[in-house]
Order: sequence, then structure tokens, then C-alpha cells
Amino acid sequence: MPVIDVSRPEFMEDEEISIFADAVGKFYEQHAPQKRVAKWREDGQVEREFWSEAGEAGLLGVSVPEEYGGHGGDFRHDLVVIDQQAKHGVEGFAASLHNVIILPYLVRHGTEEQKKKYLPRLVSGELVSAIAMSEPGAGSDLQSITTTALKDGNGYRLNGSKTYISNGQIADFVIVVAKTDPKEGHKGISLVLMETEGAEGFERGKKLDKIGLDAQDTSELFFDDVFVPGDAILGGVEGKGFYQLMGELPQERLIIAVQAMDGIERALDTTVEFVKQRKAFGQTVWDFQNTQFVLADLKAKGTAARVFVNDCIAKLLDGKLDVPTASMAKYWVTELQSEVVDKCLQLHGGSGYINDYPIARMYRDTRIARIFGGSNEIMKMLIARSM
Repeated sequence: MPVIDVSRPEFMEDEEISIFADAVGKFYEQHAPQKRVAKWREDGQVEREFWSEAGEAGLLGVSVPEEYGGHGGDFRHDLVVIDQQAKHGVEGFAASLHNVIILPYLVRHGTEEQKKKYLPRLVSGELVSAIAMSEPGAGSDLQSITTTALKDGNGYRLNGSKTYISNGQIADFVIVVAKTDPKEGHKGISLVLMETEGAEGFERGKKLDKIGLDAQDTSELFFDDVFVPGDAILGGVEGKGFYQLMGELPQERLIIAVQAMDGIERALDTTVEFVKQRKAFGQTVWDFQNTQFVLADLKAKGTAARVFVNDCIAKLLDGKLDVPTASMAKYWVTELQSEVVDKCLQLHGGSGYINDYPIARMYRDTRIARIFGGSNEIMKMLIARSM
């Protein structure tokens, strides 16, 4: 029995969802055994072939409308892919980035031509996606980006550099945040759609050496007079990029909270199993009152977090999730995840510091959640504005 035993929310009580979850779980068991995941950690990235396998199995674009090659599901189906990934310990596969963050930009803001051109290939795994926002001198402050996409004949010339780009080494479809009018501040930002194949002037930098997320490639990208056609602006209208980004942030921040919640549950389950087997001073580590009190505290907080996250998901499904609430979820649940993992590692003793134990990798992987998707300091600012 899992440590966090909150009842399954009503919106997930659907036979079709259960069947899909079973199929996704079997896919991960067959195609992402721990030996293969270990190789991804060693290589620092998931091999391209796995994305094709995931596309063929129907794990990509699950909420993309059928008329664009998708599977016609909704956010619940995206949750299944992510939840089963966490349950099976499949590291490095950026399904949440591809399915929940990037594809919705095209679905909700793309022109009909852009949807027909890109979505079927993103659903099949022919194209692997990335979004290039952060720059060496601009992280959460998107208004300060310096990358430009300036008019040149019947198209645009991209110039600039991006960093901390997930999927940077393997992505062949990139949404680039750039200024089409540098004089207009945030009103001059546009989202530029770019295929990397044959893009003269485009270069991938080195794969960045991170303290965690070993199986997930993160890279620098460089654009030196890269030409993109005139129809490459998302939605076909310049200057809408900032508003498009802001419109998608609640879902993006919620999915970070969802993944943090999955991490909390996995850390607790792993730790309870460990302390009930590990012996010290003639008894199990679980038998010490301190162990029980620490885990009781974490279970109480984790239970509250799960109820809150489920409520946020219900709001999103009803189209009612607002920016402050999503920011609270992202901020509070990722902070809690760090606390849970840290205390769970402590209960492992010296074993917790050894990378062979899952809790050690969780400790390293967890830290970034308080930074990406907008740092938690930014989340507090957004929450404060609602008061």
C-alpha cells in the first residue's frame, strides 16, 4: 500500500483511463527496463529511437486532436503518461515537456497550416521538440532576451544564443523565443518555429554537465543568421509571443507540481520499504520513534499536497486554473519535495549518499524543480500580486 493513500479523484475514474494507464505501464516495462535507463544516465540522454517507439505506441500527443494526427485525449491522458513514467522509474524521457508544454502552443495558438505541418510529425515521434527561452543573461526575465528574429525578404533571420535547453541535443523542432521588434519590449516578442535539419547557421553547443537529471540532455543552442520562412511565427502574427507564453504558464507550472508530487510519493514509498528492512542496534530503523515521527510528518504534508494538486488538476480540466493558484502549487509542492527527499535520505544513513540507491539520485534530481518553470521566488511575487 502506498504511503500517500488519497482516494483516486473522480475525474480519473474512467475505464478508458485505466485501460490506457495499463497499456502505458506495459510499454515502459518492455521498452524502458532499468538496464536501458542506466545506459541513458551513462550517455547523458535518451536515444532518439526511444522517441520513435513512444510515438508508435501512442504516448506522444495524447491530447492533440485527432484531425492533426493526435489521439484526441485530454490532460488526464497526459497525466497517465507522466504518472506511469514516475512509477516505473523512467528517467530522462521528457514526455511532460513534449506533450504538456510544447504541443499545446501549436494546438492553441498555431495557424491551421502550422498545425497540419508539425503536429502529426510531433505525435509520431518523427520530430522531437524543445523550447528555447532562457539565455545566458536572461532566465525568468523573458523581457530581457536579446535573441532576435528580424525581417529579411520573405522570412526572418534568427540571431542569438539560448541555454539550459532540455532535449537540446536531439530536438529537431524548436520553438525559439525571440524579439521581432527589439524596441517594443515584451510586445516585440514572438515565438518562432524552426526545424533544425538543414538550418544553416544553427549549432548545438556542448551537453551541459548538471548535478542531476543525468539521463536528460540539456544544452546550449546558437543561432547565427539562421533563415526561417515568413510563416514560421507561431499564430502568424508578430508580437504575440509573450501573451502566448503567459497563457500556457498555469499548465506548465501545474505539471511541475504534479511531477514533484510523484517524486514525493516515490521517495516516501522507497524510504518506508528501506527503514523496515534496515537494522541498527538490534532493531529495524523503522522501530525508532524518531523515524516514525519524521515519516508521519512527511505523510501528513504529502497528503495535503496531493489533495491540493488534485484540486488544481480539476480546476485545469474545468478551465478555471488561474496563475496565482498554479504558482502556489509549483512553489509549495516543489519546496515540499526537497524537504521530503532530504529527510528521507537522512533516514537511509550512509546508504542515502550512494548513487546505487534511488534516493541519492532523487536528491540530485529534485533540486532543479525549484528553479525551472520560473524560480520559486518568481512564484512568490505572482502569489503576492493576487493578495
